[in-house]
Amino acid sequence: MPSLARLCLLETPPTDTRLLLLLLLDALDQCNQRGNGREPPRRKGPAAVRTLLASGGLLSLFVGLSEPFHLPHEDDVVDASGPAAIADDRDPTLPRFTLSEVRKHDAKSKSPWVTQGDKVYDITEWVGAHPGGDVILRAAGGSIDPYWNIFTIHKSPHVYEILNQYLIGFIDSSDLVDGKPAAEEIEDPFKHDPLPHPNELFYVRNHMWVPQVEDTSDYTLKIELLDGSVKEYTIDDLKTKFKPATVVAVLQCSGNRRSDMTRNARKTNGLQWNVGAISCAEWQGVKLSDVLADAGLPVQQAMTGDSEAKHVQFSALEAYGASIPIESALDPRGDVLLAYAMNGKPLPRDHGYPLRAIVPGHVAARSVKWLSQITISDEESHSQWQRKDYKCFGPNETSPDWDRAAPIQEMPITSAITTVRLGDWKTSKQDFALDAKAGNSREASLMGYAYSGGGRRIVRVDVSLDNGKTWDQAELLDEYEAAPPKAGHKSWAWKRWRYEGVVPFGEPGDGGKTCSTLLVKATDEAYNSQPESYEAIYNQRGNLANAWHRLKVCSECANQATIAAN
Repeated sequence: MPSLARLCLLETPPTDTRLLLLLLLDALDQCNQRGNGREPPRRKGPAAVRTLLASGGLLSLFVGLSEPFHLPHEDDVVDASGPAAIADDRDPTLPRFTLSEVRKHDAKSKSPWVTQGDKVYDITEWVGAHPGGDVILRAAGGSIDPYWNIFTIHKSPHVYEILNQYLIGFIDSSDLVDGKPAAEEIEDPFKHDPLPHPNELFYVRNHMWVPQVEDTSDYTLKIELLDGSVKEYTIDDLKTKFKPATVVAVLQCSGNRRSDMTRNARKTNGLQWNVGAISCAEWQGVKLSDVLADAGLPVQQAMTGDSEAKHVQFSALEAYGASIPIESALDPRGDVLLAYAMNGKPLPRDHGYPLRAIVPGHVAARSVKWLSQITISDEESHSQWQRKDYKCFGPNETSPDWDRAAPIQEMPITSAITTVRLGDWKTSKQDFALDAKAGNSREASLMGYAYSGGGRRIVRVDVSLDNGKTWDQAELLDEYEAAPPKAGHKSWAWKRWRYEGVVPFGEPGDGGKTCSTLLVKATDEAYNSQPESYEAIYNQRGNLANAWHRLKVCSECANQATIAAN
């Protein structure tokens, strides 16, 4: 299980972009270890700090605040020298601002400000470089504390050091109570965000370098058929010759939750992803089957098996390769795309610009980025990532026979708790208690995701707050379930869920703590369910880690805390 300190420190809110921030933090943390394929430019001074923090996945509201601060306007400064002034022992060289003056510097202002505690900061010079887009502006004109209470990863010394470079003054004493401004409550700052993940928050996984295509007019996609004939398409050809198609689909790494398998079974090889190697987006492009038919593939013959065409091989500009069975590529309900847009925008470079495959319901390794060629073949791709990777073996197999094992295609069912919001301790009579020792239960609100590959719809999510002694069903939230073809012909998106209940005091643990174990498991429309433990599904590569997700909550986690499974 994650350490208590990590659980109590790392927090994300429970829906949409909030969930994504958790996922991306996990994704970028792993990409730092291996797989991104790009070295950040070497920088000196404050710029180096900004680069290191951004590349480390700290999507802080203030990561990279490293330029000279913007001086306040004269009419924003409060005169604290009058006879009615309140005693103020803070730095006298810095001006004071009323909260009404701070509110003028909101997201619409040319000089947005934020407050943290009793301090005022000008973030004007940094907003344009913020890796989270306009997320930072949500706090402009007010306090960042409610946001940091949700994303407590920001509450670390180096983030405060960077923020302090932008200190321009203090909140006027007249707006303080016992030295602090009145608390602001922001329970869900992202509740109105759309379901598809913003592109900049989608997890990133590469095996090698990131190709750079400057001019799409020089780009062509080659399609080679069984007889060796080749037809080429430009991006403009794809956009003008074929009917556009859209699908909302999850991409999930085969190693998602690998660290969970390591903690609960034994050592695994590969990037130690937690619950974050999964994201959901709306993809726009054209159907692969339409393009293959135009290139001369006898689609009907291939679909019925009366052809030597058995596999569709994808080759990328940076030499990565993979393949899928021909029936998956041509299935009219399979929604396999050649995608050139993501959430209504051109594909970002990290996500395959200018063209990638999207194979819904399959392991993300088959949705090849930076496509250069598609080959129709009677055999699988010879790429090492098809033949010598992305496979599973038995718990006892330490020297596996790669040629014998089948490659991973469709993903199994999984689920995860992503957020737990804890209430106050209560006694058995439901009276509030001052601390854990005085109470024996506390209210909790859980949220998370459930997903099953192959387009299988999630029909139930079961939650236990007492380590499996009792169970209850979570509420399944509305996902992106527009009618075909808007979201695709099957359930390619994940299902978000939430649950509210009472966490018992728990069992005695180390250091005098008492801990309760929270569990979640999901069931899909084919009544596939997750295995209870990792022992039976353990494999040395740590692939397809989909046992019940467990999260431990202990007595020392603060009241009203939000815990993230990261």
